[in-house]
Amino acid sequence: MIKSSFLAWILRMPLIQRWAVMHLIKPENVAEHSHQVAVIAHLLATIRNTYCGGSICPEKAATVALYHEVSETKLQDVIHVTKYHNPAITKEFKAIEELTERECLKTLPEDLQPIFSELLIQKNVDPEYKKIVKAADMISAYLKACDEIKFLNPEFNAVKQRLEEKINKLRTELPEVEVFMEMFAERCLVNIEDMPTEF
Repeated sequence: MIKSSFLAWILRMPLIQRWAVMHLIKPENVAEHSHQVAVIAHLLATIRNTYCGGSICPEKAATVALYHEVSETKLQDVIHVTKYHNPAITKEFKAIEELTERECLKTLPEDLQPIFSELLIQKNVDPEYKKIVKAADMISAYLKACDEIKFLNPEFNAVKQRLEEKINKLRTELPEVEVFMEMFAERCLVNIEDMPTEF
């Protein structure tokens, strides 16, 4: 039987800290983030199907989200200010990320590689699912920024503003984002004692 290091790499996700060059009130790792993005992507896909006339598979959206940061198991988390500083830097980062995604794919047996190629290699992800996961990724980061600000961390003021602008644009492009934000976002920021137990 072939020995694979694929799962060993995935299991290192909890070791990779997000927002590494920023002050944090509550540390966050890539495993936590990927789980949160998967839950949000699943909700977005379900909302699209239920309220917006869509026919996307929520389970596939969640699975794509679980693997969307797989390159960070080797590259660490690189914050937006660094990665998107200028187009040349962005292009190089994207190329390195793809190389890493392909390395990760090659740790699987050949029979599994075609199946996982559409999950691990971001440019191979179905565009509809990629949009849903990108929206979920932004929402997750936005909620994180709101949470840090709630605990008086001004380091996230600019992050919140940037993401708020992007999410507002997404609300006009993807109706499910509008429904999600209205339905869920506000109560993600309440204290546990103020959290209603019914809709």
